[in-house]
Amino acid sequence: MSRLGVKTRIFHLGDYRRENVGPGQSIPEDYFFVNASPSSVLLRQKILKKCRDDIYHFLNHENGQIAIYDAVNPIAAGRRSLAKEFAKHDVETVFIESACNDERIIEENVRSYLGWSQEDAVKHYLARMSAKIPHFETMEEPELNYIKAGTSSNEDSYKTDASLSEQGLDYARLMGQALLHHRQGERQALIDRGGPDVPLKPLKIWTSTRRRTVETSQWLFDQGYSVRQRSQMSQLNPGVCEKMTERQIRIEYPDEVAKHEADPYHHRYPRAESYHDLAVRLEPIILELEREQDDLLIIAHDSVLRVLYGYLMACNATDIPRLAFPRNEIIEIIPASYNNEATRIPIPGLPEAIVPSSPEDIRIPVVSSEAPGRIVTPMKLGPPAIGVDAPHKKASPQNGGPTTVESGGGSALLVERALRD
Repeated sequence: MSRLGVKTRIFHLGDYRRENVGPGQSIPEDYFFVNASPSSVLLRQKILKKCRDDIYHFLNHENGQIAIYDAVNPIAAGRRSLAKEFAKHDVETVFIESACNDERIIEENVRSYLGWSQEDAVKHYLARMSAKIPHFETMEEPELNYIKAGTSSNEDSYKTDASLSEQGLDYARLMGQALLHHRQGERQALIDRGGPDVPLKPLKIWTSTRRRTVETSQWLFDQGYSVRQRSQMSQLNPGVCEKMTERQIRIEYPDEVAKHEADPYHHRYPRAESYHDLAVRLEPIILELEREQDDLLIIAHDSVLRVLYGYLMACNATDIPRLAFPRNEIIEIIPASYNNEATRIPIPGLPEAIVPSSPEDIRIPVVSSEAPGRIVTPMKLGPPAIGVDAPHKKASPQNGGPTTVESGGGSALLVERALRD
């Protein structure tokens, strides 16, 4: 925030505790316990008051704009009380709940204890965590502003940036081989028809910054192709529906389901993105794509490819959330003077398990159990044409364009500015 000119300061409650207790002094053994003794509670309140007073002074007398209050507030009642107290001073609060169940990450952070051995630091910090965990209440207070974030060791999590499996790496290799074979075949077919014997246009590769999409491009990178990571191409955020089955979504959010079925493009589930939100995020990518003169392979999540395909092929907004990209095909889009043409490039040699079947029939993007981290649609896995086998066409603003491919890290879109008869 500071680099944007927003006057920001961090107030770490632990720093105030250490300053109050003094060097070489210890705190009561039950200080971090929720059900601490009266003397420990008084000490905590004393330290907390000093921290709050400094926050008020920063905001009211130093032209401060954002105060980051870094402390643990595991109980809902405590958070409500904190927000009420800040509100008395006209301070708006936003809580951030950060959760992590990856023991490796936890231990790496614990080892930053100053003056402690690694073993003692881990033992002490984990004991503090264990004392709070039984009393922890996740953020659900409707009257409070809050953001949930975190890191998980579960590869199925949207938040987890997991690596490709061995099967995913095999897929990346087979996909790359099929693509290069197709490009050489197109060039030879053009020559056989009497066309010029000229080199293929350079092939560039765009991926999201997610590890799986980057690793999907690694085989092509090793063959000498240029790979560029684009942060805007991260998948659609599923919000509260992450890792929920379709049945669970219908039961827990029946009103949201009805809204989504009425308008799947603009509707967003709680704390999620809509496809419209994603399209706005992708606007810089689309503008750059239109200026690109070389062949372009886009490797990204299905949700990203739906928006890009929908733009290139002039799909109706209501159709975009239901576009399906089967893993055993690369979707190739060739921009022409008046129409963009989409064709399919098969990827041979894939095991059946790599091409998952469709989930239950529901018009909601949900995470597939067969393809962790991948959002799928209820459409049968056919061409991205809402059940129509014939290639789609779209009026093109300029000659040239991209193609689509799917991987363990998502799908891919290939826009090929190919030589034509």
